[in-house]
Amino acid sequence: MPQAIPDSMTPTERRAAAGLAGIFALRMLGLFLILPVFALHAPELAGATPLLIGLAIGAYGLTQALFQIPFGMLSDRIGRKPVIFGGLLLFALGSVVAALADSIGGVILGRVLQGGGAIAAAVMALTADLTRESVRTRAMAGIGMSIGLAFALALVLGPLLAHAFGLSGIFWFTALLALGGLLILVLVVPSPAHSSVHRDAEPVAGQFRAILTRGELLRLDFGVLTLHLLMTSLFLAVPLALEDRGLPAAHHWWIYLPVLGLSIAAMIPFILQAESRGRLKPVFLGAIAALGLAALGLREWGGHLVALAIWLWVFFTAFNLLEAMLPSLIAKVAPAEAKGTAMGVFSTAQFPGAFLGGLLGGWMHQHGGTDGVLWLCALAVLPWLAIALPMANPRPVSHRILPLSATARREGLRDRLLAVPGVEEAVVVEEEALAYLKIDRHRLDWTRVEAIAAGD
Repeated sequence: MPQAIPDSMTPTERRAAAGLAGIFALRMLGLFLILPVFALHAPELAGATPLLIGLAIGAYGLTQALFQIPFGMLSDRIGRKPVIFGGLLLFALGSVVAALADSIGGVILGRVLQGGGAIAAAVMALTADLTRESVRTRAMAGIGMSIGLAFALALVLGPLLAHAFGLSGIFWFTALLALGGLLILVLVVPSPAHSSVHRDAEPVAGQFRAILTRGELLRLDFGVLTLHLLMTSLFLAVPLALEDRGLPAAHHWWIYLPVLGLSIAAMIPFILQAESRGRLKPVFLGAIAALGLAALGLREWGGHLVALAIWLWVFFTAFNLLEAMLPSLIAKVAPAEAKGTAMGVFSTAQFPGAFLGGLLGGWMHQHGGTDGVLWLCALAVLPWLAIALPMANPRPVSHRILPLSATARREGLRDRLLAVPGVEEAVVVEEEALAYLKIDRHRLDWTRVEAIAAGD
C-alpha cells in the first residue's frame, strides 16, 4: 500500500518560504506591470517605434537568461543573500533608469538592467538551504503561486498606475517594490546555518551536458520558450485592440481580471484529467492547439469587446494550464539525481522566449500592425505542436529525496531500493548520504523504503 509522510513546516521554514515567495512576487510584479500598458503609452517616448517598443518590453529576458544560472552558481561560492541583495539593487537601479528616461532607448537600458538582477536561481537555492527535503516541494510551490498572483495583480494595477502616474510612475513604483524585497530579505528571511548544492533545487555544473542532450527535456524547454514568446507578443496587440473597441486604458482591468479568474477555474478539470486519469499528452497537445486557435480568434473573430474577451479567456485558460503542466512534465522526465539542473535550464528558457516575443512581436507590429502580431502568435504554435506530437505520454512519477542513516548498508543499496514496488529510479550519492528517487506514489511502499534507508 502507498505510504505518505505526514510532515509540516517548522515556524522557521514557514517564515523562510513566505519571505522568499514575497521577494519573488515583488520582483515579478515589477517586471509584469508594464505589460498591459506599455504598448499604449510608449509612443509618447522620443524615438519610439513599434519595433523598439517590443524590444523594451522583452529586453529584460535577454539579461535574465544570461545571468540566472551563473548568479545561482555564484551564490554557492559567496552566499545566497549577497547575490539576492545585489540582484535586487540592480533591479532597483534599472527601474530608476527607466523612470528617468524620456526616450525609448533609456527605457530599453532600464529593462536590460532590470533583467540583469537575475535572482531566481539564488532564491531557489536559499529556499533549499532553509527547508527540509520533506517540505521543500511545498515551499517551491508557494513561490510558483506567488508568480501567478503577481501576474494577475499586475494586470489590474498596471492600467490604474499608468492612468494616475504615467509610465514613469510605474517604474518608480517598481523601484519601491525592489526596496521592499530588500527589506524582506534583511528582516524576514532567516540566514542559513550552511549552504550546499541541492541537486533537487538548483543546477549542478557537471550535469548540463546530460540534460542538454535529452530530447524529452529539450522538447519541453522549447515549449516554455514559445509560451513566453506568445505572452510577450500578445501584449503588444491586446491593449491596443481593447482601446480600439472603446474601452479606456484605465478600465482594461475590467476585462483582464474576470478573464484570468475564469481561466483558472476552467483549467482545473483539465489538470484533473491530465494528472489523475493519465491523459497528460492529449491535454497538453490540446492546450497548445488552443493557444493558436485563440490567437487566430482574436485576429479573425474578436471584432467586438465581448468576443475579444471570450478569446482572451480561451488563451489564458490554455496558457495557465501549460504553465502548470510544463514544470510537472519536467519533473516526470528529468533523471532522479538531476531534477534541479533540468528545472534550472527549463526556467531559464522562458526568458529568451520573452525577449524574442518582444523583438519579433515588435517587428511584426511595425510591418503588419496588431493583426501581424496575432498572426505571429498563431503561427508560432505550429512548430511547438510539431515538436510536441512525438512525445510519449509521461508516467505518473515524482521525485523524492531519501536521507540515509549512518547504519544503512551501502553495498547493493541502489538495487534494494529499486526492488521496492513504486521505486522507478534510484541514485545513491555517498558524499551527501542521500538517495535520489523517482517514484510512482500510487504504488510506493514507503515503509519498506524507510527501513532500507535506516539499515534494517
